[in-house]
Amino acid sequence: MKLRMAENSLFAILLRSRWWVSLLVALGFVVVSFALLPESVRVVGALGGAPFVIISIMALRRQWGLPSPAKAEALLKAAGSIGWIELADALTAAWQREGYTVQRLTGQRADFVLQRQGRTVVASARRLKAARVGVEPLRELLQAVDEHEATSGLYLALGEPTEAAVSFANQNAISLLRGMPLAQLLRDMPVSAPAAAPRKA
Repeated sequence: MKLRMAENSLFAILLRSRWWVSLLVALGFVVVSFALLPESVRVVGALGGAPFVIISIMALRRQWGLPSPAKAEALLKAAGSIGWIELADALTAAWQREGYTVQRLTGQRADFVLQRQGRTVVASARRLKAARVGVEPLRELLQAVDEHEATSGLYLALGEPTEAAVSFANQNAISLLRGMPLAQLLRDMPVSAPAAAPRKA
């Protein structure tokens, strides 16, 4: 059985935080140990920060090459404002950059079939702008996964999934791509610069 880290555990939260947060916690162990503990146990106390150094390294590996929070916000905002054809083109280019063969679907329950190294993924992105993600579109995606005999499904969303949607996705090999991972996928998509404020006379 594969063990899964609790989503709200300290380590899970630190893995989702910027990598340097864990490093600061580790440094705190060192500072407190040398400031408050007897000399004979200072090193032992400082070693209590070692797990946080490991978490910092893991977080750094995950975050390497990710867009900054501001850039990610701009990318997601841009994805929510462009038309479907532009979005589909951007997603196609992004997946091809990652080595996938991309087939677009029309008039079906999903929008893309992605293939790489013998693995097939069916993706749905047409409802990306929906404020909430419910179970029904995931059911449709699951049907498309079965129709194409795919390995798994991928649902792209800007909105928040309901608890029922998250549970359904976990039970049916469907990944919900949103937030920073979605911004990472779209990192090469052009983002319009904000319009300059008019000058006062």
